[in-house]
Amino acid sequence: MSTVRTLLLLLALAGASAAFAASDKRPAPPGAFKDAPAEYTRFSAREITRGFLALAFGSDLHVGAPTPGLRRFDHPIKAHVLGGGSVDRKAAMERVLQEFAAKVPSLQLALVPDGEKADLEVRLIDEKDFATALRDAFGARVAGDFIKRTDPQCMTSVTSDRSGAIDHAISFVIVDKGEDVFLDCAYHEPLHAFGLSNHDQRNPWTTLNQKRLVGYLTVYDRALLTLLYDPRIRPGMSREQVRRVLPAIIPAAQR
Repeated sequence: MSTVRTLLLLLALAGASAAFAASDKRPAPPGAFKDAPAEYTRFSAREITRGFLALAFGSDLHVGAPTPGLRRFDHPIKAHVLGGGSVDRKAAMERVLQEFAAKVPSLQLALVPDGEKADLEVRLIDEKDFATALRDAFGARVAGDFIKRTDPQCMTSVTSDRSGAIDHAISFVIVDKGEDVFLDCAYHEPLHAFGLSNHDQRNPWTTLNQKRLVGYLTVYDRALLTLLYDPRIRPGMSREQVRRVLPAIIPAAQR
């Protein structure tokens, strides 16, 4: 039986937002860029459920055969950062990935050295090389279509099989547009690569709201990733299957 492949192309843009409910608001954590938004640390089960279902299913930019179920890696993730561009941000990007690994242990995420095969590749580039890098990776037609339709500052492609298991992800992150843009993309794109494939412009807590510039791993997004990589959540699950499981696992995701 031939394997059907799915390619998701996901763009990260910049902006601002308002707020809903949530509680326990606190300033942005150390290391965030100047004027980064404050974050909330407690959410209702309803707020977590709504965000998870909105972000873990579908994509506003989809190419190839549809995969209706949930997508995530089903094995330990090896990641590699390919340095490049006029500003050396390789060490900073590696620290971001190490933070994901420490705060969401169920990812089983580890950095691998040059030459070793990686499940997630992060390629650091200058803005002027962005369009060329996309054409080299995805072909002129696909890259040109997305560049024409939007003004991306970073981008991730996710390849999965029909079951929803992610095989490989490549993220492009621009390094020469300032600290705020770099950090926003550095935290935004791994969320896509790990399986939160969509955006939600109505959600004021997630980095995956394209109207916000965040630049750190929020408590909210960490909770969503923890849910996604709970062993009771499996690749290919439908919305209804996930909805039935979430109430039992949301409390632990917020600890």
